[in-house]
Amino acid sequence: MSKTILLIEDNKEMRENTSEILELANYKVFTAENGKIGVEKAQKEKPDLIICDIMMPVLDGYGVLHLLSKSKETSNIPFIFLSAKAERSDFRKGMEMGADDYVTKPFDDIELLNAIESRLKKSELLKKEYDNTAEGFDSFIKEVKSIEPLKKLSEKYDTSNYKKKQVLYSEGGVPKVVYFVKKGKVKTYKTNEMGKELINSLYNEGDFFGYLSLLEDGKYSDTAATLEDSEISMIPKEDFFALVYKSPEVSRKFINILSNNILEREEQLIKLAYNSVRKRVSEALVTLYNKYKKEGEDKFSINISREDLANLVGTATETVIRTLSDFKDEKLIEISGGTISILNYEKLTRMKN
Repeated sequence: MSKTILLIEDNKEMRENTSEILELANYKVFTAENGKIGVEKAQKEKPDLIICDIMMPVLDGYGVLHLLSKSKETSNIPFIFLSAKAERSDFRKGMEMGADDYVTKPFDDIELLNAIESRLKKSELLKKEYDNTAEGFDSFIKEVKSIEPLKKLSEKYDTSNYKKKQVLYSEGGVPKVVYFVKKGKVKTYKTNEMGKELINSLYNEGDFFGYLSLLEDGKYSDTAATLEDSEISMIPKEDFFALVYKSPEVSRKFINILSNNILEREEQLIKLAYNSVRKRVSEALVTLYNKYKKEGEDKFSINISREDLANLVGTATETVIRTLSDFKDEKLIEISGGTISILNYEKLTRMKN
């Protein structure tokens, strides 16, 4: 299906010539002779992209961009300014208002078509959903490498296998990479002056970790270690910063992929502060279930040390062992060696404080 473009241009000859070029490139084109009509057509047709002149009667291009950016239905439509005004101040004003690109008249046909193709590609990237898996991330990287500022991203990231309980980085270390879990499970934790661990986050296949310290330009504030044999990829900080800073469209998508971990951490800290031990143990089991249960799995079981579980709960190992014993007596879980199986997920989620 052809992509639709709205061309807002007051000069009739320029409007007709540009429209013809776009139609020859297999785009479906709507036209408007001034900014007011352009806004009305944008709201009605919801085009895939808008090309807009700046100096126009009734409503100029800046006014068009301002009005369309205020509406949820049109604010994300890629917007290219097309104008004879080539002064740097005009270019800066348009980009600061949210324009995606700026093509000056007279323009080369190929220049305009390349700008359109680039913006449509970035728009599709924002709309596309990527699975929270290694394959999903590989697909994301493959897509963004087609965008000019990101063509120098690494072709493939170093991946290493780690044994259970192996430390990936330590508190106070200097970050040089961002970690991505291809297979396995990872914990991050802090250690107090008594040597007691408190797990602040859990990571599963498809999760990133270790990036907050990079963004803050500081040292690691916690330690990361594997909970089981794991396969971990490492993204160099140069590539990570390119994904975050070099393209606004890619940045929004990438940050959206990262953001779930931050929300989970905040929620966990609130629960640690206000919930009883019994409630916290049930919450920890529910967290493990939600994080690591595989689709189609009838019964969820996990092999986790009582020490790691206690660090996740934020209490003594002996207290966790006693609480687990109570849960076993209440038929909420089964215990076989180091493996815990959840029998009644619903009751665990409804555990009273």
